[in-house]
Amino acid sequence: MTLVQAPAHAKPFVLEEATVESIHAAYRDGTLTSTELVKRYLARIDAYDQQGPTLRAFITVNPNALAEAARLDAEYKAKHGHVGPLHGIPIVLKDNFNTRDLPTSGGNAAMKRSQPPSDAFTVDRMRRAGAIILGKTNMQEFARGGVSLSSLGGQVLNPYDLSRTPGGSSGGTAVALATNMAVLGTGSDTGQSIRSPASAVSLVGIRPTRGLVSRAGVMPNSLTQDEVGPLARTVRDAATLLDVMAGYDPKDPITALGVGKHPASYVAALKGATLKGARIGVLTNVYGKEPRHAEVNRVMEQVMRTMETQGAQVVRFDLPGFDQLAGNVSTDRYEARAVFDQYFADLGPNQPVTSFRQLVDTKSATPDVQKTMEAEIAIEDGMSSAAYRERTLNREKLRILLAAKMADLQLDAILYPLQRVLVAPAGGVDQPERNGVLSHGTGFPAVTFPGGFSTPTASAPIGVPVGAELLGPDYSEPRLLSYAYAFEQAAHVRKPPVSTPPLR
Repeated sequence: MTLVQAPAHAKPFVLEEATVESIHAAYRDGTLTSTELVKRYLARIDAYDQQGPTLRAFITVNPNALAEAARLDAEYKAKHGHVGPLHGIPIVLKDNFNTRDLPTSGGNAAMKRSQPPSDAFTVDRMRRAGAIILGKTNMQEFARGGVSLSSLGGQVLNPYDLSRTPGGSSGGTAVALATNMAVLGTGSDTGQSIRSPASAVSLVGIRPTRGLVSRAGVMPNSLTQDEVGPLARTVRDAATLLDVMAGYDPKDPITALGVGKHPASYVAALKGATLKGARIGVLTNVYGKEPRHAEVNRVMEQVMRTMETQGAQVVRFDLPGFDQLAGNVSTDRYEARAVFDQYFADLGPNQPVTSFRQLVDTKSATPDVQKTMEAEIAIEDGMSSAAYRERTLNREKLRILLAAKMADLQLDAILYPLQRVLVAPAGGVDQPERNGVLSHGTGFPAVTFPGGFSTPTASAPIGVPVGAELLGPDYSEPRLLSYAYAFEQAAHVRKPPVSTPPLR
């Protein structure tokens, strides 16, 4: 970026639905500074998070955000605009990402003042790229569940329908982005925790290939299933953040598998993106067939029709054996105790909680999460159990089953709804009928993107968002993102919620 004087014809900057590209353009033409941008986002947080619709997306708002913005404005001027790819971009972090200057709670009251000694690997990369950490977001407590309810932050609400949840567990990040309280955000995904809220509030979410992005410094659930990735309003912005997050980290050795496997830029992969000639598989096993599935199925049929008009070939298929395997591949309950104890060991001794046992004994979590953690800690040496070995073997069987079918049918990607039914009402059960297992059970990457909206109702004036998802083999993120981008540019699905209008 090069600093230039504001031209006389420069248009006023529009905050709502702003992108990294539009913000950087405003910086270049002199119509915006980082300080002004942060002030405007803080005003929206003040108006909508703890009052108005009371969305409860945030646990902590960074008190140093304006000072950091001022520092970046000075750097921009001194370097004549030659700065990092996220320069002056306000980002929100799910509150299980370690930050050296803000507490990391996992949404739990007993962890409210837990202060990590250093940033997570990905957080450090964001800061080095010029990002401003605007705050830490609410989440399903310890990422154990899918409705974004925590003992510290309460229930996050879906801004498209305030009677519903925003999915989870990364619901606070997703709501902050959907309501234009920040530009980019991070989530973690053990089952579908990036993609569920992306689906529920009309965002793009990426669960990357296992080994592409470091999980070091992120509060864990599972050694095998955990991934971290970006959330954004557009495919290009999600790709921009993935460019920064991806990379080898010796503190998470699995990332060695990703060395040399990703492109120089995921954003560059979007150039000339097209669906023409793509063979898109539709796995019928993961589509519902009951009346409760009608709204989601209607949206997905429209997604298929749009892709076909863009030149894609849709191939519907059934996968025998999938249902039996898919229900027996989760390993998180057997790994949780060991990985969480390692997290506490890395935090060090001077913390309010220093072990998983101590955490469980505080009985501070919401009832469902407390019950889950008590079940996890009761498993002694889970990774040596016969059940764990069986599930690990089933994961490999599922990988091979999906990969072989894609090869047989010459498929470029598989398309399905992340959630077979609309996102759950607040105050009820956990989100049912999610399809996250295709990615978390195999390690294959998946990209969720806005597919459409349900029929409007009194509580959902423009409808409830429905997310579509594309899955492919290891390290196929460039292809998946290019297909999602081509659909996004053709369909223009995303609309901001009416519950958080522009401020005057």
